[in-house]
Amino acid sequence: MPYRRVRDKFQAETETKSIAAEVATMRCEPRRRDLLMTSTPNRALANYPNRFDPAALGGLPERLRSTVKRRSGVLGPGYALNYREPVEFVSGRGAHLFDPEGNDFLDAYNNVPCVGHAHPHVVEAVSRQLAAVNTNTRYVQESLVDYAERLLATMPEALSRISFACSGSEANDLAMRVARFHTGGEGIIVTRWAYHGLTREVASFSPTLGAGSPLGPNVRVIDAPDPRLVPPGSSLPDHMRRQVRGAINDLERHGYRLAALITDCAHSSDGLFTDPVGYLCDMVEEVHAAGGVYIADEVQSGFARLGESMWGFSRHGVLPDIVTMGKPMGNGMPISGVAFRPEICDEFGRNVRYFNTFAGSSIAVAAGAAVLDVLEAENVQQRVLDNGRALRAGLEEITRESPHVAEVRGAGLYVGVDIVKDRESLEPDRARADDIINDMRERRVLISGTGEAVNVLKIRPPLAFDPADVTRFLETFAEIAETRL
Repeated sequence: MPYRRVRDKFQAETETKSIAAEVATMRCEPRRRDLLMTSTPNRALANYPNRFDPAALGGLPERLRSTVKRRSGVLGPGYALNYREPVEFVSGRGAHLFDPEGNDFLDAYNNVPCVGHAHPHVVEAVSRQLAAVNTNTRYVQESLVDYAERLLATMPEALSRISFACSGSEANDLAMRVARFHTGGEGIIVTRWAYHGLTREVASFSPTLGAGSPLGPNVRVIDAPDPRLVPPGSSLPDHMRRQVRGAINDLERHGYRLAALITDCAHSSDGLFTDPVGYLCDMVEEVHAAGGVYIADEVQSGFARLGESMWGFSRHGVLPDIVTMGKPMGNGMPISGVAFRPEICDEFGRNVRYFNTFAGSSIAVAAGAAVLDVLEAENVQQRVLDNGRALRAGLEEITRESPHVAEVRGAGLYVGVDIVKDRESLEPDRARADDIINDMRERRVLISGTGEAVNVLKIRPPLAFDPADVTRFLETFAEIAETRL
């Protein structure tokens, strides 16, 4: 069965199950319906990768069971734990995390501690600033100006303005506000299973949040740049251009002028598609022709994650109108940013008041500047290239003969392993992927899953990952592959 048909069949089955569950719920008598809506996690978390099932609470060790039970009694809605047996950490170093018993876990999942858990240079910079003063952007801070100049110097010269926020969600929220103001449009184009954040506005164009978080009527979805979806006789750039053009036409038909195309330059939630490069230029041409802007979401792909460049969009040779960034920016401190071409944002700044109490604060800036120091001093980009190549090569060798691996893909230290039922149908195999993820966790190596079917192993370690870490990862994966693949 061709891959496109498998993908469409999976989507149809997922939608049918979701609708059936919703109808069944709504047929319940009112009191029971309220109970289901507040206590049943299935709808909200159906596609949450690698989550702990609360029904398995009784099987956890006593101390862990007690903490998880207390947690569920006090935390608000939406929280989930990873792995069939959740794990607690009390310290970290580089690409390693340590539980209360001192067991060493190899972290091949967390991109937030960009330059490594508890990096001493970042710790020292934040501690020093915390002991001095923490002010906001309403006061003159030379350190803020220095940092903004350094960060913008890593981007094309045309991107010469930057605003700060605290999270990727806030950054994408601001980016879309500016895009709408500049274009006068409301229409938004995203890839089919994209994730861009959790504010009400950004959730409306984050399809991966699922049926419980509906897309806005002004949002259109297009394929991720998956070469398997390209029709015979066409090319990936042509396919992506046609997708964008079709979305623009449909928006206009329904009365929406285009505001923006926004893409994660690694297409992380879609299943991780980094190559081949070059298709993005055609997409942006279509967007500009329709009067819209292109927003490059670099929260996942930025800060040398993909190895070949500091920013994911640079691999495609394209100039975004707006760039958003977050997670790894402060190595765990809450800081994010939005870079603009000045002609996109200046009028917004003259007419709309924007201020964020904690964005651009002295401590967050100290963390951000320290991350740039480490990226430069440790030649992190080259380390990512070298170790990423070794990691992918090892995974390709281990899985070469497996009937359950469609492909190993990715760039730098961002790798996906596509787990399928067989190579002929390419039907996603989430159950097998879940087993592998949890087998790795049992052997103290952390990964997760991604993609609409949550069948793609997501390997995304801190950039402190070194040759010894690569070796440990591959040896562990090879053990599991003997029985699972």
